Amino acid sequence: MMADALRVWCFGCAHVIADLRHGRESLADAIRDSEQWEPTWDIAINIGDLSSAVFTTPDDEEGRVVVRQLGVLRRHRREQIYSVCGNHDRSGRDDRPADWWRRWVDPLGEHPSTSGIDPSERPYPIEGTWERYSFRVGNLLFLMMSDIIEPTQKLGREVLGGNPGGVVSQETFAWWREMVEGNPESIIISAHHYMLRDTTVASGAWEGMRKDDGGNWRPRYHGYHPQGTPQGASYLYYVGSVPDAGAFEGYLERHPGRVALWIGGHTHAHPDDTHGGKSHVETKWGTNFINASCLTRHHGVSWFEDPGQAGSARRGAGHCVPHSRLLTFTEGRNEASVQCYLHTGEFLPKGWHSSAERTLGLGREVRLR
Repeated sequence: MMADALRVWCFGCAHVIADLRHGRESLADAIRDSEQWEPTWDIAINIGDLSSAVFTTPDDEEGRVVVRQLGVLRRHRREQIYSVCGNHDRSGRDDRPADWWRRWVDPLGEHPSTSGIDPSERPYPIEGTWERYSFRVGNLLFLMMSDIIEPTQKLGREVLGGNPGGVVSQETFAWWREMVEGNPESIIISAHHYMLRDTTVASGAWEGMRKDDGGNWRPRYHGYHPQGTPQGASYLYYVGSVPDAGAFEGYLERHPGRVALWIGGHTHAHPDDTHGGKSHVETKWGTNFINASCLTRHHGVSWFEDPGQAGSARRGAGHCVPHSRLLTFTEGRNEASVQCYLHTGEFLPKGWHSSAERTLGLGREVRLR
């Protein structure tokens, strides 16, 4: 018989090589922490960016590092982690779409010789493709969408860096809308690497950037590339090749409360950051938005130049403060709890960050059986 609660560990932006260069196993360390929790998690959602590639594409050595760090799992199997592709996980324009991520992370179990994934071991079977898939736990319906390369761009990520403006195809948006509309009795939980515009910390236009005294754009959380990051966008920007499309935002505004949760990340902000007047966990259009990033301590930390957060910088935290979220869905309850765990002690003592805990309404009772 299924337990009376489902515990979902949400993490992202491990950027394993960036931390390994500093002697730190960002992903493995977080897994070790999470497996000591009592009770521990049942399934996990990885919202992407296992890779650290910026002006290159991910390579097989980084893939082997990812698999090695996932190999520290003791109380769980790889198949209990459900993943989406982040912007740094994508391969080049001339490669098979998301080739690296599909071979090493491999949600469908198409490449077991590299990923080690056995799809028959999934606790909840996947339906769909590498780009968009779903799985169900009782009346919880998870819609998992990967970031892709924007097909209208003529430059590859090797020139545009991580190309930080988020992208999904029109087909993925249409699938998402059909899944939402076709499952009116379900609690819909969407996951993508990016947050939607103006939902959580630093997800507004230009909020990933700052202007220096000369009026020039400088990095705050993200690098700037006019062809890859229009408006300094650190949110889901292109839908079906339409820039700043607002397709998901428009749908949610027209159908308030239809989607219970949107889980994403991408922006490495410390857990108490409220840049742009928004925190990591916010509610808009009746949907709860959770930024579950980041596990890295070192990827992008050199970009941290914001004098407004100098206190954190003096403590050695910058904006990369390794943390993750634990969501608990309880049978018969119409709300979920969200906890934040700090995986290092630079910002605050390592452990549960109690002031960041939230209780979020779901609109209907959870049914796990």
